[in-house]
Amino acid sequence: MSVVTLVSGGLDSTLVAYLAIEEGLKVHPLFVNYGQRAIDRELAACKNSMMKLGILDELEIADLSGYGRLIRSGLTDPNKHIVEDAFTPGRNMLFLLTAAAHAHQVNADAVSIGLLHEETSLFPDQTSGFLQDAEALITRIMGRSIKVLAPLAAFHKDEVIQLAKAKGVGGTYSCHLGLEEPCGECIACNEFKVGEA
Repeated sequence: MSVVTLVSGGLDSTLVAYLAIEEGLKVHPLFVNYGQRAIDRELAACKNSMMKLGILDELEIADLSGYGRLIRSGLTDPNKHIVEDAFTPGRNMLFLLTAAAHAHQVNADAVSIGLLHEETSLFPDQTSGFLQDAEALITRIMGRSIKVLAPLAAFHKDEVIQLAKAKGVGGTYSCHLGLEEPCGECIACNEFKVGEA
């Protein structure tokens, strides 16, 4: 089985790629530049993580940066608030659609995304219902079955942190502001505070 794995340089998606390799799957890592503020640090961390996993040569980068210029949110526009304006409409569907189109091209069986337990979801595109609907839509528009996987959907952040440590996954970057030192205020940074509680 082969899978297009969405990788952002963050802990969750890096762990998803690690687990897929551990299961013996053929992994096609895909990084999406959607015009995010943290693009430079995310991409650097992603490349570093993929190198450690031995799949850097397989990494593809989708340049969809115009999305962030059109769909302005705290994640794409420095004039927006990083937390209050964090919802980026359609972002996860954009990710899955791009991954599925790539999966169609490389004849992969599935796409995977690093979403956590539904109890932790803040936005409508982080739910199990969204994943089911996305898979049905992808199957319809691609003309064949492409599974949508969320291997961490049963996990909370503290469990992801523990599992990543146990697997030796490190060197990731998860701050939406893209600062050298994580801001400690954005949603991604606050997830780690919850994980430490």
